[in-house]
Amino acid sequence: MTKSPPEQTDSSCEWTVSGMDCGSCANKIKDAVGRLPGVSGISVALMTERLRLTLDEAQTPRARVEAMVKSLGYGIAPKGEAAARKGFVMPEQAGAQDHSNHDGDDHDPKPSPDAGHGGAGHVHDDPADSGKRWYQTSKGQLVIVTGILLVVAWGIELLTSSEIGYWAFFIACLIGVAPVAKRAFAALRVGQPFTIESLMTIAAIGALFINAAEEAALVVFLFAVGEVLEGVAANKARDGIRALANLVPKTALLEENGVTREVPAETLTIGQIVLVRPGDRIPADGDIASGTSGIDESPVTGESVPRTKGQGDAVFAGSINTEAALRVTVTKAAQDNTISRIIQLVEEAEEARAPTERFIDRFSRWYMPAIVGVAALVILVPPLMFGQPWDTWVYRGLALLLIGCPCALVISVPAAIASAMSAGARKGLLMKGGAVIEAAAKTTHVAFDKTGTLTHGRPVVTDVVTLGALNEEAVLSLSAAVEAGSSHPLATAISGKAKDANAPVLAAQNARAIPGKGVEAVIDGASVWVTNPKYAMEQGGLDGIGLRRATALEEEGKTVAVLYRAREPLALFALRDEPRQDAADAVRQLRAMGITPVVLTGDNPRTAAAIAGGLGIEFQAEMMPEDKLAAIKQMGASGHVMMIGDGINDAPALKQASVGVAMGSGTDVALETADAAILRDRVTDVPAQIRLARAAMANIRQNVTLALGLKAVFLVTSVLGITGLWIAILADTGATVLVTLNALRLLRFDPEREG
Repeated sequence: MTKSPPEQTDSSCEWTVSGMDCGSCANKIKDAVGRLPGVSGISVALMTERLRLTLDEAQTPRARVEAMVKSLGYGIAPKGEAAARKGFVMPEQAGAQDHSNHDGDDHDPKPSPDAGHGGAGHVHDDPADSGKRWYQTSKGQLVIVTGILLVVAWGIELLTSSEIGYWAFFIACLIGVAPVAKRAFAALRVGQPFTIESLMTIAAIGALFINAAEEAALVVFLFAVGEVLEGVAANKARDGIRALANLVPKTALLEENGVTREVPAETLTIGQIVLVRPGDRIPADGDIASGTSGIDESPVTGESVPRTKGQGDAVFAGSINTEAALRVTVTKAAQDNTISRIIQLVEEAEEARAPTERFIDRFSRWYMPAIVGVAALVILVPPLMFGQPWDTWVYRGLALLLIGCPCALVISVPAAIASAMSAGARKGLLMKGGAVIEAAAKTTHVAFDKTGTLTHGRPVVTDVVTLGALNEEAVLSLSAAVEAGSSHPLATAISGKAKDANAPVLAAQNARAIPGKGVEAVIDGASVWVTNPKYAMEQGGLDGIGLRRATALEEEGKTVAVLYRAREPLALFALRDEPRQDAADAVRQLRAMGITPVVLTGDNPRTAAAIAGGLGIEFQAEMMPEDKLAAIKQMGASGHVMMIGDGINDAPALKQASVGVAMGSGTDVALETADAAILRDRVTDVPAQIRLARAAMANIRQNVTLALGLKAVFLVTSVLGITGLWIAILADTGATVLVTLNALRLLRFDPEREG
């Protein structure tokens, strides 16, 4: 009897991984875990410290994945828990545990100082070290221990003789390199022979064999110092991302039956009402149920001036109530609020890697083996073919090995991308990863939707013209019923007009949007439409008299909507939506940057001309969603197009463009479809976003040049014997630190500043 194959139990798994300081760390984990059976779809995010994969637990249990990561010297725990790791413990830490509470989490024993790129000298960041001074961290303690060993060895040599001093350095080197060798062996067992641990181990032991014990011990110490700096720099790059999660308060004042009680903010559900006192942060996205106050949205959108908001206005979680008590109705669960969406966007952004980053990743995979091959040739060829002294060329070959680590090169792109995203988030400029940033930097054309993008998106009804037997109140009731299910700004304006007029509320069934044209619904058994004049004419819903009235209104720069039943015109609604105050300045900035702006709108040519003419921008009018799509394709054939929109109709064009940008007040569909978002609804944030992307790409080019340039210089000087082992190790860790610090400059970049 044939056994049936075991049932496949694929599941999506996610862990928090601590201790990754550079791109090589992420690649090491990805390669090692990827070799396990039943593992697929693996993703390792360096800046957000996340490991995500699909796992067939019938082949590989989760515990085995965790054991693999820990064997490489990193901490790992299921998402939401503290990431602990196992390893060598400093003597003063042996048997001691740190149970101090940090943000409500109990931590595991203090981490091993040899955890990291594999061991001593590349100790990685650990949650338990958060908030401590460098010398209080496990990495700092390793630097102190290796430094003390070095000083003791120098003292012994000074007080005794060079022979005894040599053995003191020999012992100091062995103690320092032992954990490195242990991690190098762990990496070797999972098929990774070319790691910084293996290169360090070979270089240190090789130096001992050629009687360079003092320099070998110094190299181990400098390696540790460099990694302390590297860990600090990597943490700085993550700080902006971590700070996002702290914007939303942990608790909220829930109001039930006239009584308030404190509850965890994450437990709030849609429809509940919370009390927000002056000075408190708003605990959830919602609408103000009662009260009027100034709302400081700078933590979320970067808008520095508080905005006065009252009943019915939307507010963001994390915003600060500055003046008076408010009652807020929760409209989004904790996992769906604006801050959570920003955090999710940032977490997912590392998966959308820039083409430059993908190329560097491929390059780095053969770069290290190539350096090892060159080092072998440097060691063997001169002595064997030209009779040169072995000691000299072994020493130079070992120096080359230390230059072989591509850490600086690998981290050059993700560090810059993370810093740019963090700087952008503080200004309300969001981009979904490196690929988007690289594409945005190449922008040559910017296509704007009109309503809600170049204009405020809050049109008001200026004229109601009845065309049949119904009076104004009746046509307002009908139109409001048809538009009840639509979130379009024109629909909101018409519904608001009906509400202000106290028009009776009618029930509508089978409401549906007609993309680019209007809305249809069934009221009292008859179909009723509210559409643009062109579509109304095609459907027989607008006669010659009505068309002349509509044209006259459009010539005044107004948008016209037609209410009709089957071949029965009922009313015209004229609406006006003024351009945003900064729209003209945004157009000027784009032109100064060499970018061509254009308006793509479904509105009529006369209204479009009235808006575009005042801004000095070209336009295309009466565009259906498929027309916008075609226009984007046409512009894309001769350049890179950024599309700015905020409605459902814009979703296809946002997707087609090189970069689709959703205005923050837009629909969820637009925000999900877009590659980027502008939370402040400022048109000038469009050139600012492009400016930030260009700065990020310039920073990346600087980083790559710095990383490869330093490697190239020290490769030549090492072969010529000008520089030795300790300079080589400084070239490695020093380049990584310099690249990271250069990337951190983007955190201070102001995308709003021209020039």
